[in-house]
Amino acid sequence: MTGMTDPDRIWTEAAGRLKTEIGDGPFSSYIAPSAVRLDASGNLILVTPTAYARDWVRKNALRRMNELWLGLDGLSRRLDVRCRAEVGSPAPATAFPAGEAPRLASVGGVVAPAMASAASSFAPSTDGARAVRAAGLQERLTFDSFVEGQGNAFALAIARQVASWADGHFNPVFFCGPYGYGKTHLLNAIAWEAQRLRPDAKVVYLTAERFLSTFVRAMQDRSTAAFKDSLRSADMLLLDDVQFVGGKTSTQEELLSTLTALIEDGKRIVLSADRAPTALTDVEPRLRSHLSAGLTCPVEAADRNLKIAVAQSRLHALARLGVVTGEARTDVLEHLVDRTPGSMRELEGAVNTLAAVAGARLSTLGVDEAQSLLGVALRGGPERRITVDEIQKTVADHFNLKQADLLSERRTRAIARPRQIAMYLCKQHTTRSYPDIGRRFGGRDHTTVLHGVRKIEELMPKEEQIARDVEALTRKLRG
Repeated sequence: MTGMTDPDRIWTEAAGRLKTEIGDGPFSSYIAPSAVRLDASGNLILVTPTAYARDWVRKNALRRMNELWLGLDGLSRRLDVRCRAEVGSPAPATAFPAGEAPRLASVGGVVAPAMASAASSFAPSTDGARAVRAAGLQERLTFDSFVEGQGNAFALAIARQVASWADGHFNPVFFCGPYGYGKTHLLNAIAWEAQRLRPDAKVVYLTAERFLSTFVRAMQDRSTAAFKDSLRSADMLLLDDVQFVGGKTSTQEELLSTLTALIEDGKRIVLSADRAPTALTDVEPRLRSHLSAGLTCPVEAADRNLKIAVAQSRLHALARLGVVTGEARTDVLEHLVDRTPGSMRELEGAVNTLAAVAGARLSTLGVDEAQSLLGVALRGGPERRITVDEIQKTVADHFNLKQADLLSERRTRAIARPRQIAMYLCKQHTTRSYPDIGRRFGGRDHTTVLHGVRKIEELMPKEEQIARDVEALTRKLRG
């Protein structure tokens, strides 16, 4: 096999021998994704996809690679190694006849790009939308479809700043708040906009669950080097629902290493979780410290006005698709929002159901008919009415109190906070007005009820226990 001059044949033979010597894992991670090219001076170079891979090859494999190459090449040429960003679009090492497709060299069972594959395959991608779509993003979750309100205005402003690639002082940016109030929407929107503004950039979006499963699979396949390189070569990494790495030691160590490497290289990191980094008690302290080092940006629970705006926005989107015609009556939307006290996802689900059952009749649909339709569709039968009395009894039982305590004049924290939660649930689950609720809580003024409702809305994103209490009570009332 010595004395060959065709670089294609030389690379196939040399790479096959190298794979046997260094093993499947390193070969698949660093050698297989690389290809031999000619630089502007006509010299042969091995082009790696990333600088990280280039450095690994230069340190661990280049010397042996050249020994193998020189033993086969009749022209005694040597190989250098560079990363894709350094060489742009170098010419293929071998020209192909017109109309002939580039070949793939099968080396030891691993399909690797042949050194003569098209040079354009190393050009930066100009189709940013296609690049990020493959990462599992949802096309409808953009800044255009995000509804701004009092509870998310600051988070939205920060998200736009991150997406614009503007130089900022905060890295990582950590969005936190209750599930279903827009964190995933913001991360998706950042990814879409960042890729649109910089089509050549590598934007990586992952859920923490996907990060975990991919990392575990990489360990099983002995391809952790490729997994690490795929993340550490990112210009922007977005990781959703970080709380799911809690309690998983090896995954946390890998995430910490990834964040450290990206921050040192000046790359952008955006994360989200259902609570602030300091409250992630299942996360190892060093990682928790890194998560807290940038900007923690709360996404607060939506108030009633924002929920109504979200419902309207969703109906407008469905109207553009031809699912519904006309506008829903304001009182119908308000009723829909009031009887969907959970997250924005649950609200969108209720809107979808209303649209599906109403169709062309949406604009003429009244509250009673909407309630009847939604009751059958969402409950599987007639809707069960939740009363103020039932809420008071359920809350009192949950906090080991008497119902009379909630109606009393006592203002100790052990009673005042459950009373405010009960008022909040009454506003969410019944159609009673603030004055009516106040009368049923010992003759209190409507401003007291309004204060209590707003206080719980303010505390839910900040205090995990209150959010859990409200969620548990909601389940009991619905059950």
